[in-house]
Amino acid sequence: MQYTYLLIDLGCLLIPFLCSFYKKHPFYKEWKPFFISCIVVATFFLVWDEIFTKLGFWGFNPDYLTGVYVGHLPIEEILFFICIPYACSFTFFAFQYLLKNKQHSIRLKKTNYILALFLLGLSILNYNRWYTFLTFLFLGIFLLYLHAKKINLFYYYLAFATILPFFFISNGILTGSFLKAPIVWYNNTENLGIRMFTIPVEDTFYGMLLIFSNLYLHQYFKQKLNAES
Repeated sequence: MQYTYLLIDLGCLLIPFLCSFYKKHPFYKEWKPFFISCIVVATFFLVWDEIFTKLGFWGFNPDYLTGVYVGHLPIEEILFFICIPYACSFTFFAFQYLLKNKQHSIRLKKTNYILALFLLGLSILNYNRWYTFLTFLFLGIFLLYLHAKKINLFYYYLAFATILPFFFISNGILTGSFLKAPIVWYNNTENLGIRMFTIPVEDTFYGMLLIFSNLYLHQYFKQKLNAES
C-alpha cells in the first residue's frame, strides 16, 4: 500500500518516457526547455500546495505513502508535478508531429474566452472558498493571457482532451476510487463540494492550469534557447 501514490506517478510517466526516444521525432531533445519550464511551474504549485497542506485545506493519507517528506509534502506529491507535466508535454509534442500546422478555430478561441470569463465570475462568487477561488482565478487570468498573446490553442486543448480520461483514472484513485480510503483528502469547506465520482470539480481546472502553464513555458523556453543557439 505504501507505494500506491508512487506507482501512480510512475505509471503516468512510463509510456511517454519510453516513447521519448522515437527516432523520427525524439522528445528527449526537448528535455532542456521542458525541465526549465517544469521547474518554474512546479515551484509555483509546490508553494501553493505546501501552504494549503499546512492550513489543512487538503492532506495526504500516510498509508499510501513511502514516508519521505519535504516540508509538509510527501515526495510522491512533488514527483506528481514532474510526471504529469512530462506526459502532457510529450502528448503536445506528439500531436505537433502527427497533425502539423493546425490552427485553432474561431469557435475554440471564443470558447476559451468565454471559459476564462466564466471562471473569473465563479472565483468572485466563491471568494470564501480558497481552493475554488484561487484555482478559477489563476486559470481564468491565464486563459485570458493566452487569448491576448494570440497563442495557437489547438494543440493545448487537444492535448488536454487526450489526457483527460487518464486524469480521471489516476486522480480518481488518488481521491479514493477503488481504495478503502483516499490518498489525497480535501476539506470541503474550501471547495464547492461537487464531485465527479470521487474527484472535486476544481481538480479538473487545477490540472488544466498545471498543463497549460507547462506547455506555454515549454514553448517559450524552447524558442528562447533556439534563438540563442
